[in-house]
Formats: sequence, structure tokens, C-alpha cells
Amino acid sequence: MSKAQDVRRARIRRHRSVRRKVRGTPERPRLNVFRSLHHMYAQIIDDAAGRTLISASTVDKDITSMCNGCKKSEQARIVGRVLAERALAKGVTTVVFDRGGYQYHGRVKELAEGAREGGLTF
Repeated sequence: MSKAQDVRRARIRRHRSVRRKVRGTPERPRLNVFRSLHHMYAQIIDDAAGRTLISASTVDKDITSMCNGCKKSEQARIVGRVLAERALAKGVTTVVFDRGGYQYHGRVKELAEGAREGGLTF
């Protein structure tokens, strides 16, 4: 097995551990984070209904234009802010944060702080 496969499997194992404890409800949905090498993705999910309510990523055309020339951590903060704006527009104010098996630092932390700046509470 390669090192990349080991790292991915370890992250998935950690994510399963987090998911045993973190559940999204209609009143307080789950904010899920996925981090790839080049992009950040975030979704707000209602686990009871099994639906994604809101999503934002650096791949979105609106966000891509805002992120030109920014560092990855700055892009993550922008994604968090845009996600929070979209959530508040749909009436979601509080969420449960699911870090996706990643450590809470760097881009994951920036996304969370951006979401808090945008008005989400968790």
C-alpha cells in the first residue's frame, strides 16, 4: 500500500469516529468539510432527511472569481463566509461542525472561522 492510501484510510477512519458522535438534525444541521489538494468544499446537511441543504466550494463560479490570487487558507475563509450567507438566507443559523476527519487547523480552521464571521454559530 502506498503512503497516500494509508493517509486516506486513516482520515476515513477518523471521520467515521467523528460521525458516530456528530448528527445533523433539521433544527441544527451538520456542516461537513472536504479538503482536496487544490479545493475546499463545504456542505450543510440534514441527516434526518438525508439531504444537502446548502453547499459552497472553491469550484463555484461566484467563489472562484472572489478567490483569484488568494492563498488556499484565504480561499477557505471565503468559502466559509459564502456558505454562512447562503445558510442565513435559507434560515439556518446554528450548525454542528464536522471536520471530516481532518485536524482542526489550517484550511479547515479558516473555513470554520469564515463561517462564524458570516453569522453561523457552532
